[in-house]
Amino acid sequence: MKLKSAITMLAFSTALAVNGFALASSQSDEHAKAAGWNKGGGEQDAALTLKADLENGLDVYEVCSACHLPEGWGTKEGTFPQLSGQHRKVLIKQLADIRALNRDNPTMYPFALPESIGDEQAIADVTAYIEKIPMNPDNGKGPATADLAKGKELYKVNCVKCHGEIGEGDADKFYPKIAGQHYNYMIRQFEWIRDGKRRNANPDMVEQIKGFSDQDMIDVISYVAAIPVPKEDLAPSKDWLNPDFD
Repeated sequence: MKLKSAITMLAFSTALAVNGFALASSQSDEHAKAAGWNKGGGEQDAALTLKADLENGLDVYEVCSACHLPEGWGTKEGTFPQLSGQHRKVLIKQLADIRALNRDNPTMYPFALPESIGDEQAIADVTAYIEKIPMNPDNGKGPATADLAKGKELYKVNCVKCHGEIGEGDADKFYPKIAGQHYNYMIRQFEWIRDGKRRNANPDMVEQIKGFSDQDMIDVISYVAAIPVPKEDLAPSKDWLNPDFD
């Protein structure tokens, strides 16, 4: 699939999905809660068992690249997250959750539909491709006024158990890698999770951070955004271009 045809399909899929998303989003929260945080099943389990085809993953990723960029780096101001280097299992879960309406994402939903990218095999393929893309060495950072020492302590007490000492996450437990992610994206997600606005959030995390003040949130996420990513996971420079899109 060429990029031009992928973008054409995006526009078509968006038009098709507007009414469908509005209807699906009107379903009760009880349906989403019944699915649980990570009970699996459906496309998530199916994609996890399939052998990935990286060539097809690249073709599928052309649809994603319209927002997340060919490099998978998203945008430093946080509108779109960095996907590159993320654990494949995490990507599969989040993509399956969006498609199953267990995670609200009206911007992404039309582009994640089977009409846009394909079935469970496409999920398996595109997530394997994304995981292999080197990460941005220049991710968006927090404000200079943040207290990184306080943020480090908050992280140590509240976050290390799941996200790891250096924000590496845990693929087997579906905990995302957060080191190297853009500050503005993380701060938005953290706030939504804390305030109960992200329906597929891990309830353990909701409980852990419910007492965080806004300043606590700024400090800890600023610390996370500043955690150095291992050199072997990074692109050689912030000007690196994905050669698959030449």
